[in-house]
Amino acid sequence: MRGWEFDRPVPERGYAWWYVDALSEDGTQGITLIAFIGTVFSPWYALARRGGGGDPHNHCCLNVALYGRPRRWAMTDRRRGALARGADFLQIGPSRLDWDGEALTIRIQEVTAPIPSRLSGVVRLRPRALSTRRFELDRAGRHLWHPIAARARVEVALESPALRWSGPAYFDWNAGAAPLEQDFREWDWCRALMADRTAILYHAERRDGSSQSLALRVDEDGAVSAFPSPPPVSLPRTLWRIRRPTRSEDGHARVLRTLEDTPFYARSVIETRLLGERATAVHESLDLDRFAHPSMYAMLPVKVPRALG
Repeated sequence: MRGWEFDRPVPERGYAWWYVDALSEDGTQGITLIAFIGTVFSPWYALARRGGGGDPHNHCCLNVALYGRPRRWAMTDRRRGALARGADFLQIGPSRLDWDGEALTIRIQEVTAPIPSRLSGVVRLRPRALSTRRFELDRAGRHLWHPIAARARVEVALESPALRWSGPAYFDWNAGAAPLEQDFREWDWCRALMADRTAILYHAERRDGSSQSLALRVDEDGAVSAFPSPPPVSLPRTLWRIRRPTRSEDGHARVLRTLEDTPFYARSVIETRLLGERATAVHESLDLDRFAHPSMYAMLPVKVPRALG
């Protein structure tokens, strides 16, 4: 692997993102960071594609979400001039990601939304092991997913707000050559950290009527293997009525905490049973029919402002 492929080509109307999530040891704090080239949930990028354009490099951002106390959100859609990258680094505006061979360092300099405030500091992720397997999420191979480091740790050292903690983390990568809403109706994903392994579930409902379900085990050495997909379980819908399907070996799962509840997307902490163990998992649900509705373009700029320069 050549760095983290921060310099990989991103085609017109396409996207690439690098995703990190982590929870503190005591479960009271959480963070999610997503570096986008082609900000897939940007109303500005969606409108550009509908207008016949769609340069992903003209729509990039570092999304930062803090959970716990305090809560913070930043997701500024930035123009082409804000982007610089190489195999081992990715600069988006004043924020930057660097890989030095042992750790991924994320230097955050962002402004929150909808109420502007400074969000700054450093997050350092250290993988326990790296995985090399990639997965195609659609039949045409236009959408790829790579669980780079399903077993990792982070150290969070923020200046604004003043916050320090550490805990288990997860790091992956997605890339595609078409808008998500063009090829998918919805998907759900979760990752459950255990003592010596991590379980990952990925389910996608495609526009062509087909679906894909992955149930993967990632061991301490980074080896990825499939295991039998457990029975489906429906968790309670969110306040926005987003479905939260998942799977559990005993048919039982429950929501411990809802981190994000939006009209088309939900992120939650759940308890489920996978690989013979009860486990706490980070879970996501995405409804792309909801995202593609014109009303979203009026609502999203509040959370996803567009940088002026």
